[in-house]
Amino acid sequence: MKIGFLYAGQGSQNVGMGQDLYDTYPEFKETFDNANPGFDLKDCCFNGPIEKLGQTRYTQPCMVAFAVGVTKILANNGIKPEYAAGLSLGEYSALYSAGVFDEKQVLDLVAYRGQSMEEAVTGRDVGMIAVMSLDRDSIKKACQQAHEEFKDSEFNVAEVANYNTPVQVTVSGDTPVITRAGEIMTEMGAKRIVPVAVSGPFHTSLMKPAGDKLAERFKNENFGDMSFPVIFNSTGKELEAGKTIPEILEIQVQSSVYFEDTIRYMIEQGVDTFVEIGPGKTLSGFVKKIDRALTTYSIENVDSLNAVLEALK
Repeated sequence: MKIGFLYAGQGSQNVGMGQDLYDTYPEFKETFDNANPGFDLKDCCFNGPIEKLGQTRYTQPCMVAFAVGVTKILANNGIKPEYAAGLSLGEYSALYSAGVFDEKQVLDLVAYRGQSMEEAVTGRDVGMIAVMSLDRDSIKKACQQAHEEFKDSEFNVAEVANYNTPVQVTVSGDTPVITRAGEIMTEMGAKRIVPVAVSGPFHTSLMKPAGDKLAERFKNENFGDMSFPVIFNSTGKELEAGKTIPEILEIQVQSSVYFEDTIRYMIEQGVDTFVEIGPGKTLSGFVKKIDRALTTYSIENVDSLNAVLEALK
């Protein structure tokens, strides 16, 4: 058995997340009690409201605090991965698990990242759609066609945000443009186009201001060595020769997430057991759509954590 950790990204948060873990495990409680991202993290996670928890500047530290707490519990029980990856925001949690960031550092960084991403498109009408059962080339062509139709407007962005599975890709950008791209994709044979509730056009060129701010912030950060490989969103592979983690995190916020490619790469390295860490089971579902033969676990509460401890210890 070779284990890979997968860390959930923004979108799977829910009110009450982590409450039972906080009440049960000292490691988790320690993380939440010590977190100081500029707001009451415990109250936001446990009491919401969901409208607040769903705002990027709040969601990101809450999700990463959850991931840090669970990772500490697993480590204290002798469970560590051979590889790790995360979806979007989850990449920071993966880097924490590999020793690149310490606990306070990763929470401070994602608080800054969330605020920067929110500010990048303040006042702009943006959105995201999920495209079901259409090939990558057709999706790219539809985005380009929609962009061309709106090229005389300053609001003309429609870009692929996430390659999640063989049958699900998300597109983000300016709402009128992605709406038109969705119409074109339907004409091309897409089975369904589904609006996705997000607070920004993440992983598109519209996030460049956030990438620039992160690049400046990283100049004053220390990055530790990885104790095991993290597979990166923007490449679907390990860190390439000549690249640095600060560079790849700057790129990550404004370029497509190759999650399907990430999972396939981990499979090629022999990973056969995936443990999703975060509220919800989104990533486990993606993994099963890529290869149903893989073993998956998801940790979202005390019961599911205890089941993983029992299965993997």
